[in-house]
Amino acid sequence: MKKVWIYLEHGIFLEGKSFGAEGTKTGEIVFNTSMTGYQEIVTDPSYAGQFVTFTMPEIGNVGVNGEDFESRAAWAKGIIVRNYQHRYSNFRAQKSLQELLEQFDVMGICDIDTRFLTKVVRDKGACMMIASTEISDKDELAQLLSAAPHIEEIDYIKTVSTKKPYAHTSATYDARVFRYKSAPTPKAKIYVYDFGVKRNILNNLVEAGLEVEVIPHTYDVDDVIADYAAKKIDGVFLSNGPGDPLILKDVHAKIQKLLAAKVPMFGICLGHQLLSIAHGYPTYKLKFGHHGGNHPVRNEATKRVEITAQNHNYNVPENIQEIAEVTHINLFDNTIEGVRYKDEPVFSVQHHPEASPGPHESAYIFKEFVDLILKEKEKRC
Repeated sequence: MKKVWIYLEHGIFLEGKSFGAEGTKTGEIVFNTSMTGYQEIVTDPSYAGQFVTFTMPEIGNVGVNGEDFESRAAWAKGIIVRNYQHRYSNFRAQKSLQELLEQFDVMGICDIDTRFLTKVVRDKGACMMIASTEISDKDELAQLLSAAPHIEEIDYIKTVSTKKPYAHTSATYDARVFRYKSAPTPKAKIYVYDFGVKRNILNNLVEAGLEVEVIPHTYDVDDVIADYAAKKIDGVFLSNGPGDPLILKDVHAKIQKLLAAKVPMFGICLGHQLLSIAHGYPTYKLKFGHHGGNHPVRNEATKRVEITAQNHNYNVPENIQEIAEVTHINLFDNTIEGVRYKDEPVFSVQHHPEASPGPHESAYIFKEFVDLILKEKEKRC
């Protein structure tokens, strides 16, 4: 394996080994505490523009397969691991993680003290970094990093969003027979605004009883509203996605039009943040974000605690309670994880109810969206 050199904007300089794409790349470094699911993480469009440090020390041991992709490609700038396992062993595996990274031009960096790196990000906060298999000089890397655009300046949605509408027809994965279930008879139809949507979100929407059509982020919102008025659709889902939600001015305007038209809406992660901004409540950046599969979230209505999967660097502000009821709270830091807007058929969550980090106890949220749509549909009849 080739050597690879890492430089963080904090001034930290490290040397490791490369097992993925070669070259020189810049991006934001974050850490993920999940113990499984590295293929899903690498192919999650929300990680576009980021280097993901895995706290789980052994990565690559189960290989990758064609069914566990969360999107059409891998989007992270790179992954950083303690030990990479070249020899994978799983009856579903079709190739190695290294082959996946090379296919989609994603860097793989191993033989790094990820415990140390995680503590750096935890203590100092998420920051920009540069990694290179070509440049070993610390000062040259620092100069290149200082000249590179910051993640808050880049609209990655243009890259990850679909270019044309398509229907999604598969439901959730059935581990008993090792295949995705067929769609049940739909109760209503929705459009999914694709800002980097995960496949398993679409699966859960279908499983809950919705006919799902995915539309690009550029799709004319006036056409969406016209289709809702003509009863061709019954609601809109706002997807997850990468980057800073504050820079997506055109999307803010689209959502404000949908709100004015009283279109039922549900948002997850970036969609949750965009709804807040569209209501006039700007998001703020967390110190190092929430990335992992072990975050306890309390449902404020039932007081039950759900173990959730998370992947976000931005959060909605506390004063959103002026216009919305808080439905979910993160018990790690008491940040807002879900809201239901007052006098509007709109709600959203920050965590990922589709990700099932072991338990599936947040999956009910998709049924709540169906119930909301059917309630509003009945009013229009």
